[in-house]
Amino acid sequence: MNSYENPWTYMERTFDSSDVGDYFGFVYCITNLINERQYIGRKYFWSFRTPKGKKRKVKQESDWKKYYGSCPELKEDIKEINNKIFFRREILSLHKSKGDCNFEETKQLFLNNVLSESLDNGTPAYYNSNILGRYMRKDYGNFGKNSGDGS
Repeated sequence: MNSYENPWTYMERTFDSSDVGDYFGFVYCITNLINERQYIGRKYFWSFRTPKGKKRKVKQESDWKKYYGSCPELKEDIKEINNKIFFRREILSLHKSKGDCNFEETKQLFLNNVLSESLDNGTPAYYNSNILGRYMRKDYGNFGKNSGDGS
């Protein structure tokens, strides 16, 4: 029995709070099983908040179990399809520091060519539309553009 809806998997088995240990966060891939589009991102297991009227930050478990990415287009598809079972959530790698987690996410975005890969029908293969807010799909993808125009 899963302890939460549509659980994340890591190395093909369900990942739960007891597996977090001293990991800080993870890099993940969410796949829309209907159209095969994917989203690569990162999520931290912990959030650090300063409670009202307190001086020190408190460490608490983040909303990682319910998380489906920050991408508006992906969120729209989830809302439209209205059944989270059609979205596979896989943890690609686990990281013990924020820096390692952030670095690995960026590395995976480039390695997977998220800005330029397309599905057979010409749709972008990834929901990711930018990397670091600096590299944009519109500049690197060839979607709806005439290839060979020198740009």
